[in-house]
Amino acid sequence: MTTGASRFLFYPVFPRILNNSWQVLPLRPQCFWAILLSQYRRRTGSGPCTRGRRLRPPKGDFVTKYLFQFARILAFCFLGEILHAVLPLPIPASVYGLILLLLALRLGIVKLEQVKEVGLFLTGIFPLLFVPAAAGVMELWAEMGNMLLPIIIAIVPVTVLVLASAGRTTQALTSRRKNKEAAHD
Repeated sequence: MTTGASRFLFYPVFPRILNNSWQVLPLRPQCFWAILLSQYRRRTGSGPCTRGRRLRPPKGDFVTKYLFQFARILAFCFLGEILHAVLPLPIPASVYGLILLLLALRLGIVKLEQVKEVGLFLTGIFPLLFVPAAAGVMELWAEMGNMLLPIIIAIVPVTVLVLASAGRTTQALTSRRKNKEAAHD
């Protein structure tokens, strides 16, 4: 047995303005989702109520655009996982995925605009992705104390090597760009 007030707890409600006050109307779940879907279709121009004008959401739909861009990147990650399972090389699956995405971009299979905004977002939050790894290192700090010297011996030369190679690569690319600009002038 339910009272009149308790039935509002089980059904979604849809507010309506009546005489400048909000009146809450009880709706069955089917009605609530039907109203929500019809409002989405009306705003995006999709669905049977458009009479053939436009059957898809607009191209600039924010959520759809980002979901499809993220799905493309995830597809290349998945292909990298497949290659990692098939090929007997000691290369991580993420590297396979990045190489496949690079090849697809270079060959024109995937346009840069199709992955650019989500890629910029992911590179923007890249430092945040290292937080779980750093927390794991902090948990294992006591066990790592015994191996601190070998770790430092491994990390310092590799860091210097990465800095030097990145600097030389940047210098080579900027000098090549300056030479091209000088040749065009």
